[in-house]
Amino acid sequence: MSYQDHRRDYTKGGLSRDDLHENPLVQFERWLKQAIEAGLADPTAMVVATNDESGYLWQRMVLLKNKDLVAEKSFVFFTNYSSAKAQAIDYSPRVSLHFPWNELDRQVIVGGVAEKISARETAEYFLSRPRESQLAAWASQQSRPISARTMLEQQLKAMKEKFAHGDVPVPDFWGGYRVVPDRIEFWQGGVNRLHDRFRYYREGDVGEPTWRIEQLQP
Repeated sequence: MSYQDHRRDYTKGGLSRDDLHENPLVQFERWLKQAIEAGLADPTAMVVATNDESGYLWQRMVLLKNKDLVAEKSFVFFTNYSSAKAQAIDYSPRVSLHFPWNELDRQVIVGGVAEKISARETAEYFLSRPRESQLAAWASQQSRPISARTMLEQQLKAMKEKFAHGDVPVPDFWGGYRVVPDRIEFWQGGVNRLHDRFRYYREGDVGEPTWRIEQLQP
């Protein structure tokens, strides 16, 4: 089957410099709000790309979990600290995030450095999760091979029995990362493949950054 002729026009609207806020995190929240209001199935889903010690590049979907993205000046997600992504981040903390809002002919790409959040922040989020999600965090040895799904289901059953009474504690092998960005690109599809691309570059201190904006050719 050939995919060479599978294409469509991008007609959802353009993006100009005047449309952009000086702070890319404010601009991101504007677009995220619009994605949520548009009814996208997973507007907070983002691809995390890492590079491990063997030089292998890998990507996977996670969910954005900030309480206040602009105030935190970063993008937060959670995972098992023994997972493949966590091991790759330990080796090389520079990562890329990608928000694929295809239904709006939009995408946002974030480049930055990942760092672990505090145990307090992790506990606060973990204890807010549904009990089933808490138990799943204990049951899954993330990224490790299994012989069959029944093994995973048995591990979950064992965790349900172990924590049958009382609250589910926070696993010491599970927690959050924040990605502190140094560049963020906003892409809006355009007619005749003349897409609009604007990239923010961080300058100055991380705590009080200034941002330079460049328009890029598609």
